[in-house]
Amino acid sequence: MPTLLADAQNLLSDLLKRYSSRVDYLMIRLEEAEGTDIFLRGDKVETLSEGISIGGQIRACHKGGWGFSSFNQLSTISDRIEEAITAAKIVGEEETILAPIDIVQAVCDMPLTGSDPRQISLKKKKELCDRYTELLKSVDSRITTTSVRYGDSAQRVILATSEGTLIEQSWVDMEMRFAATARNGETVQTGRETTGSRKAFEDLTALDEQVKEAAQRAVAALYLPSVKGNTYTVVIDPILSGLFVHEAFGHLSEADMAYENPDLLEVMTIGRRFGPQELQIFDGAAPQGHRGSYFYDDEGTPATTTQLIEDGILTGRLHSRETAGKLDEAPTGNARCLSYHYPPIVRMTNTWIKPGKTPVLDLFNGIKEGVYARNWLGGMTNGEMFTFSAGEAWMIRNGKIAEPVKDVTLSGNVFQTLADIEAIGDDFYWDESGGCGKGGQNGLPVGCGGPSLRIRDVVVGGEAA
Repeated sequence: MPTLLADAQNLLSDLLKRYSSRVDYLMIRLEEAEGTDIFLRGDKVETLSEGISIGGQIRACHKGGWGFSSFNQLSTISDRIEEAITAAKIVGEEETILAPIDIVQAVCDMPLTGSDPRQISLKKKKELCDRYTELLKSVDSRITTTSVRYGDSAQRVILATSEGTLIEQSWVDMEMRFAATARNGETVQTGRETTGSRKAFEDLTALDEQVKEAAQRAVAALYLPSVKGNTYTVVIDPILSGLFVHEAFGHLSEADMAYENPDLLEVMTIGRRFGPQELQIFDGAAPQGHRGSYFYDDEGTPATTTQLIEDGILTGRLHSRETAGKLDEAPTGNARCLSYHYPPIVRMTNTWIKPGKTPVLDLFNGIKEGVYARNWLGGMTNGEMFTFSAGEAWMIRNGKIAEPVKDVTLSGNVFQTLADIEAIGDDFYWDESGGCGKGGQNGLPVGCGGPSLRIRDVVVGGEAA
């Protein structure tokens, strides 16, 4: 990666001294990034590129109003600071309230455990995608369409504030996505897999079985009966648990959602019970080695681990310095931006449900008729309502996994669903495939995890009963 200006520290110090007195708070963030993007649709190369990006952003706050400006020419930085200050003064008419944090001066890198993708040639990355394409196609002649996407990104950021914080932080992120579509007459089914890593390029080079399973699921689903739509007791696997805790509950824990919505803030009252006593939910960037991990967020707040639900009761939420200040709570280090083009907003990092004590096989006991759902195809949330599509599913009959079914969607109200958790499995899995979207900043790396869950009275969509 190219080196940021050797005298960046002196430059930022001089700029902050010159302009800080005009506003309540001023932040300058410089960023350099390089990455690879490969996308194959069948044998056709849709994207094959390497790129380098250098730029920065300015955030100014005056009387509670924020001004923001971004740039990719360092020579214009003074003009961009003026723009941000002017914007902040136009909209500011209240009080600047930022939760206090320690002033930090630090240099930190997220460590790799294996090969750095920047040391791997574009040719070898393309060959890896070609190999996975051939694997998808080789599973069955009924596979009609395949896609393989590879992406890596290395970022280095320098963050300086008018309070005296100066942090340099860097990391590397990698992701691959696979899809296979099978057709039999008018029937079409798709299987998907996604994986990611912040550890080593080798994490992406031995995915043969995972890739083939995506295609095998697509072919198998061609001949499966659709589930009969009804309300069932369901058992979901750790991947779906991770998706559920991120999408359905995690976003509601982001404090900007709450303080901008009084009704939601009333619902998300600290101390309110939302689930069984065994339920423990966390979010945090402090656990190392996951795609949502870092040392400091994009405001210079140290990474933490925040317990959102303890013993079934809401005990915390996720904050930027502003939301923590306005709600008189502690900052949690959850202000993140996708790149210098965007201001930091409150985002999840790694979100997980702690394992319980129930052996996984015992989760099925006593279910006369239910559904076992694994993996995911997609999903959406709208406030407290959610709908997820399972990647594969089976009926449960008399406590046993029975025949496979397809077209399984799980829907419900997140608060009711949390209350309806009957048992929490003793297994656990970290899913590093997440790319979160919010506020136009899509694809932000996150991790999610959880155990298998047994939940009663879940609306399962499929064919009409």
